[in-house]
Amino acid sequence: MSTTAELLKQASDLFPDEVVTSAHVRHFDLPLGAGRFALITLDNGLDHTKPTTFGPASLANLNAAIDQVEKEAADGEIVGVGITGKPFIFAVGADLKGVELLKEREHALAIGKGGHDVFKRLSQLAVPSFAYYNGAAMGGGVEVGLHCTYRTVSAALPAFSLPEVFLGLVPGWGGCTLLPNLIGADNAVTVIIENSLNQNRQLKGKQVYELGIADAIFEGADFLEQSLIWTASVLKGEIAVERPAIDRGEAWDQAVARGRFIADSKVHGAAPAAYRALDIIAAAKSGDLQAGYDAEDQALADLIMSGELRAGIYAFNLVQKRGKRPAGAPDKNLARPVTKVGVVGAGLMASQLALLFLRRLEVPVVLTDIDQERIDKGVGYVHAEIDKLLGKGRINQDKANRLKALVTGVLDKAEGFADADFVIEAVFEEMGVKQQVFAEVEAVAPEHAILATNTSSLSVTEMASKLKHPERVVGFHFFNPVAVLPLLEIVRGEKTDDAALATAFAVAKKLKKTAVLVKDAPAFVVNRILTRFMGEIQNVIDEGTPVAVAEKAVEPLGLPMSPLVLLELVGPAIGLHVSQTLHQAFPDRFTVSPNLKAVVEAGKRGFYVYDSGKPELDPEVAALLKQGDTVLTEEQVRARVLDAVAQEIGLMLDEGVVAEAQDIDLCLITGAGWPFHLGGITPYLDREGVSERVNGKRFLPAGVASVPA
Repeated sequence: MSTTAELLKQASDLFPDEVVTSAHVRHFDLPLGAGRFALITLDNGLDHTKPTTFGPASLANLNAAIDQVEKEAADGEIVGVGITGKPFIFAVGADLKGVELLKEREHALAIGKGGHDVFKRLSQLAVPSFAYYNGAAMGGGVEVGLHCTYRTVSAALPAFSLPEVFLGLVPGWGGCTLLPNLIGADNAVTVIIENSLNQNRQLKGKQVYELGIADAIFEGADFLEQSLIWTASVLKGEIAVERPAIDRGEAWDQAVARGRFIADSKVHGAAPAAYRALDIIAAAKSGDLQAGYDAEDQALADLIMSGELRAGIYAFNLVQKRGKRPAGAPDKNLARPVTKVGVVGAGLMASQLALLFLRRLEVPVVLTDIDQERIDKGVGYVHAEIDKLLGKGRINQDKANRLKALVTGVLDKAEGFADADFVIEAVFEEMGVKQQVFAEVEAVAPEHAILATNTSSLSVTEMASKLKHPERVVGFHFFNPVAVLPLLEIVRGEKTDDAALATAFAVAKKLKKTAVLVKDAPAFVVNRILTRFMGEIQNVIDEGTPVAVAEKAVEPLGLPMSPLVLLELVGPAIGLHVSQTLHQAFPDRFTVSPNLKAVVEAGKRGFYVYDSGKPELDPEVAALLKQGDTVLTEEQVRARVLDAVAQEIGLMLDEGVVAEAQDIDLCLITGAGWPFHLGGITPYLDREGVSERVNGKRFLPAGVASVPA
C-alpha cells in the first residue's frame, strides 16, 4: 500500500460523517480514431443537487482510480485520462464537516498533504490528462482540474470559484501555486482574493474560459461529447493549445501588492487567510511547484486550527442551512397564494421592492402614492432597471416587455388593491402615518390579503392595533440595497396568525431572501445591534475621543466599512431616528447623540468629504462637533463598544427576540455584511473573552465556531 493510501486510510477515522465520493473509471475509444481513453467520473451517489466533496475516503477512491489509469498509461493501453463530475456538479472541494472536527495540527497537515499527493498524480501520468468542468466547481474541485494538462468548461456552468479565503483558508491543494502560473498573478489575485472577499463572487463558464483557466468552452447540452471530440483533436495534434507567456517581472509583484490592498480594505489585517494566500502567490513567481505545495500544506494546517476558520465554516453553514430552513417558521402548507402585489409608496425603497417582487414573482405589481408625479417616477425607475437587465443580456426582449406590462401605478388604492393578495407599505417611518396607510388599505383590500410593513424599528403590533383584522399584519423588513443584501427580518406581531406568517415566509423564499423570524421588539435585530454599536462610537466621540481614534478602534473586527462610513450609507437622519426610537424603549442603554443631531439638522449627508479620494472629516462637521475632555485609547474604545454589543445581544436572547444566538449571527452576516471570518459577532465575542466578561457565559458552546477542546 502506498504512503498516500495509508495516510488517507488513517485520516478517514477523523471524518465519521463523510459522504464518500466514488471515482468510477470507464474506457472507450475516442472519436476520430484517436485511441483508447480512460474517463474518471466523480459521484457521491446523491441526487444531482447535492454537491460532491473530498474527504479522506473520497481522496482514497480517487487515488485508487489513478493507480489504475497510471498503470494503463505506463503499459500503453490508453492515450489519455479525463476527469469529470456527475450531471450539473463537478466537485465543490474539501469536506468541511470533517475539517471543523480536527483537533490536532498534524491531522490538518495530513489532509493538506493527502490532497496534494493525490491531485498532483494527474500531472505526472505518462499520458495527457483532461479536466471537464461540466458543472459547479469550487475549491478542491477547481484545484483537481488545475493539476491536469488541459481543461474544458461548460458554457452552462453556474458557479466556479476558489472560496477558501472567504472562509478563512487558502486554496491549499494547488490553487495558490498553479493558478498564477497558469493565468498570471493578476488574474489569480482576482479569483483567489478579490472574488472571495466580495461575498464569494462566482465565475460563470464563459469567464472561466476568458481568464484562460479552461482551454476550450462548449455548450452544456452536449458538453462531454464535444469535449471528447476536442480531446481527440488535441491528442492527434490537429489542435495545438497555446497559452500566453506569464509575466514574471514587475507585473507579478504589482498583482500581489494589489491583492494586499484589497485584503487591507476588506479585513484590515484582522484575518490571516488572505495574507497567507498572497505570500504563497508571491513565492509562486519562481515556478517551483513543490515549494508552493509545501507552503500550502503549512498554511492549511495553521489556518484549519484557527478560530477564524471555524467561524467561517460556522457562518457558511448558517447561510447555506439555517438560512434555508428558518427557525420557528410555521407549516408552509398554511401559506396563501400570491397572484398580485400592492406597494404603498413610490419612492426609492418602494420602487426597489416593486422591482424585486416583479422579477421574482412575475405577477402584477401596482404602486400607489400621494400624487401622479411620484407614481410615474416609481414606475419609471422599475422600467429603467428592466432596460438595464435587457442591455446586459440578463433577460430577452419578450421578458422585458412582459415585466414592464406587469407593473403599474394608480392614485386610487381601491382601484389598485381590490384584488391584491399581498400589500407592503414603504412610507415615512412614523407610526401615525403607517397606521393611517394600513387603515386605508384594509378598507379596500380583500379579507385574505396579507398586509406587510417594511418598518425598520416601529412596533408591528401597535401598527396593527387599530385594524379590524390585525392578525394579517406582518413585519417584512428589507435591507438597503434591496437587490444586494439577502436578509429579510420577518416580524410576528402579537396577533399575527400562522397563515399570514406562513405566507410571508413563502414569499420570502420566492424572493430568494434569507428570512429570519423576529419578535416584535424595538428595532428588531440588525438595527438594534448596530445602533448600540454606533451609539457607543458616538458616545466616545461626544465625550472627547478624536473621530479618527474612535473609527480605528474597531478595525480589528475587519468590518466591511468603518462606523461613520456605515452611518453615511444608512443616512444620518435614519440613524438618528432609530436611536431616538430605541432611546424611548431603553433609555438606560441607548443615547441620542447631540452631535449626530446637529449633523442632521445641518443637512449633512455624513461626517466625511472625499475630495482627496479618501474619507476625511468634513471641516463643516468638525465645526459642529462639541466634545468633552475624556479621551480614550483605541483599546479602551474597542473594549467599551464590544462590551455594549455583548450586553445587548445577551438581553435580546433573554427577551426571545430570536430563537438562538445563531440567528443573531445570520442576521448580521446577511443584513449588515458582517465578515464570514468572524462568524457574525457571537463567535468573535466568545473568542475574545468578551461574552464571559460581560454575561458570565459564552453565547455558543465550546467547539461551535471554535477549535474543539
